[in-house]
Amino acid sequence: MTDGRIKIWFRFVPREGWLPQDTEGLWATPVGPDTARVDNVPFLQDGVAQDDVVRFTTDADGTRWAAERVTASGNCTLRLLPVADGPLGRSAQAVHDRLSPFGLGGEAFSGEFPLVALNVPADAPFTEIKELLVQGTRKGWWHWEMGCATERWQAA
Repeated sequence: MTDGRIKIWFRFVPREGWLPQDTEGLWATPVGPDTARVDNVPFLQDGVAQDDVVRFTTDADGTRWAAERVTASGNCTLRLLPVADGPLGRSAQAVHDRLSPFGLGGEAFSGEFPLVALNVPADAPFTEIKELLVQGTRKGWWHWEMGCATERWQAA
């Protein structure tokens, strides 16, 4: 435990041509004996966003495994992969800079893929963010996907 936070592990089937991991650990703050609020943005796990509350089970080794999402925060998870030979190069910072006007928080994975995972708050200007994402794709800045989208995001 760190600062009262715990690590919740998620299992999933790896995608072909993507990172080979089949688990991802996310920091979370306990809110009940078997529930916790997710504190960071998932790089790989779909269907969960920062501030969602998840239920977990604890195995014999003390590892906490996510079982289900209990409460959705309304936030979305956005993932971007800079196009290596595009104008931004492999720069996660350049991706952050392009999206900084929206105040999106997140993290960068600087391994084989310079993957950027961002939390899109429930009250963010979804339409404007989508417009920039499409523009960035057209200009060869990045590829992007939603790891967790809300109905409001879909409707924007």
